[in-house]
Amino acid sequence: MRRLPKILLASVAAILSLLALTLVLLSLFDWNRVKPRISDTVSEATGREFSIGGDLSLSWARPDQPFDGWRRWVPWPHLRAYDITLGNPDWAQTGPTMARIDQLDLSVELLPLIRKVISIRSLVLTEPELILEQAEDMRNNWTFKQDEEKSDSAWQLQVQDVSLTRGTVRLFLVPKKLDVTARIDTLTEGENKGGIRWELEGKMDKDKVSGGGTAGSLLSLQESGTEYPVQAELKVGTTEITAEGTLTDPASLAALDLKLKILGASMSQLFPLSGIVLPSTPKFSTEGRLFGKLDKDAMHLTYQDFEGKVGSSDLRGTLEYLQREPRPLLRGEVVSRVLDFKDLGALVGADPAAEQKKRGDEPKQPPGKAIPVAKFKAERWDNIDADVKFTGKKILRPESLPINDLSTAIKLDNGVLLLTPLNFGVAGGEIKTDIRIDGKAHPPKARMKIFVRSLELDRLFPKVKSMQASVGKISADANLTAAGDSPAALLGSANGEVKALITEGAISSFILEAMGLNVATAVAAKLFGDKQVRLNCMAADLKVTDGLMETNTFVIDTEDATIGVDGAINLDKERLDLVVRTDSKGVRIISLRSPILVQGTFKKPDIGVDKETLALKAGAATVLGTVAAPLAALLALINPGDNQDSPCAQLVAQAKEKPKAPPPGKTRTESRPAQK
Repeated sequence: MRRLPKILLASVAAILSLLALTLVLLSLFDWNRVKPRISDTVSEATGREFSIGGDLSLSWARPDQPFDGWRRWVPWPHLRAYDITLGNPDWAQTGPTMARIDQLDLSVELLPLIRKVISIRSLVLTEPELILEQAEDMRNNWTFKQDEEKSDSAWQLQVQDVSLTRGTVRLFLVPKKLDVTARIDTLTEGENKGGIRWELEGKMDKDKVSGGGTAGSLLSLQESGTEYPVQAELKVGTTEITAEGTLTDPASLAALDLKLKILGASMSQLFPLSGIVLPSTPKFSTEGRLFGKLDKDAMHLTYQDFEGKVGSSDLRGTLEYLQREPRPLLRGEVVSRVLDFKDLGALVGADPAAEQKKRGDEPKQPPGKAIPVAKFKAERWDNIDADVKFTGKKILRPESLPINDLSTAIKLDNGVLLLTPLNFGVAGGEIKTDIRIDGKAHPPKARMKIFVRSLELDRLFPKVKSMQASVGKISADANLTAAGDSPAALLGSANGEVKALITEGAISSFILEAMGLNVATAVAAKLFGDKQVRLNCMAADLKVTDGLMETNTFVIDTEDATIGVDGAINLDKERLDLVVRTDSKGVRIISLRSPILVQGTFKKPDIGVDKETLALKAGAATVLGTVAAPLAALLALINPGDNQDSPCAQLVAQAKEKPKAPPPGKTRTESRPAQK
């Protein structure tokens, strides 16, 4: 029995000696001889060319972790390899190599191998280079053979610590026209020790991309339920994005919660980044909380309680993005407490060319055109649906434009843009507009209905003292259909009717100048000089055919004269061809006896007198007969007052008839008279 311990000790000593000898032999073994075998195995597993171009060596070291007992004496193998490369698929445009590592060091714990667990205690990558590429047909180089033929394995992989030095990752996504390169280093000190620092540069389409930031440890990317800290600053063209917060389950991007700040020259430039269709705007900034789930089949993001500015206007609200089929949905509510009216011009490309250049848009407005020619980006409308309510509570505006507030419901539904309604509060009354533009049609087809109700003349001209005693009101209806890819193209092809009415009031060139109506100002100066003249009634009935607006009836009755307007306005060519005829009542305050010709373009109207035609002295019926012959007998009796049997009442009744319009893209059935 005394001999047993000696035998046991001898056996243990022999085993240890054999183990030590094995370790020595493994250390002395030339591991470069097995590189071909390793390369073939990895190449077969990935379907890509794999090689170790430099030395492969194995050494042994005691663990640096504070193990207790005998485990602290068990050495760990330390594997080092140089110049490791993994090939790209043959379709890749970025070259034959997908990944390269200048030097790889890893330490493996031996005992877990018995349980078929590969426990890598330390993985150090020196100057790794990785290219992630996606082709136009959506193929990518990060999907390997084993991903396509998944099979369960009895082996498990555990990585305890990862660090990299001077790493490079290039992201080349052809569908998004994205080519950026990130340089990554592991932080070795500070509160975020073990995390990563990164810098980014490259291009997205034609825009330069740059940025940088910090993030948590690479190791925590694989941990379920972990809130992974991120801080990033990104600049794409003129758009700057700052984000700080957390990603949950970052390996699968299950959720996020970020403080997000965005600054840019125009909201429309966010489309390549977000896929969300937004209008052209002046310079903007927003800041709020972005949170939600990132499941690709049920993504739900909320930009909550954001605040910001667009041009000189403020914005606040909450927007939600929901991933769904067949299109995602953007919904929410946005409010502007103070809305600068000039900021709205950018929505249709009507702001100054210098402002368009600032936000990166190429000015396309010809110098002679007044109606905006900027094209709708209708090809983007089918990418997303939208249901957003917008309210402008207070409007900053010129004194001559008494708009009080604005509200609209902006909807995109299967490529159709709806502004239903688009309402303005104006001078004690309101302007209601329903607009529908079908972006899937080529060119887009539109239907526009406009209702003007009870605009009060004294509030319409608040700075004109002589108007304060006026009780007149303005009302109008318009119903138009059109087909075109810009505001100018729509109006240039419009068909339908326009009816307008003013009951009582006053008129002068000074008032019209306050309105900014240059053509009307010049005409009024010819008629009245600068004298204030009482207006009894104005009624207009216009038809629009293929962009040509012609007068059915256009009559103005004042205390001193009856005025008739005849002719046409070409909305396509932006040309005027109108004849204004007048006849005075009683005291001759109008000395001009020849018709006034209103010609030229919207930008440069030409107001003159028809010297070849002498006006007749046959009274108001003669003037009105040239405008609306069927009504001449009644219109000649126009008198001030509320008499419902008066010709003004007749015009009121006619103007109140609801206007009609043909389907979009079709002309009216009646033939169009030749323009003068």
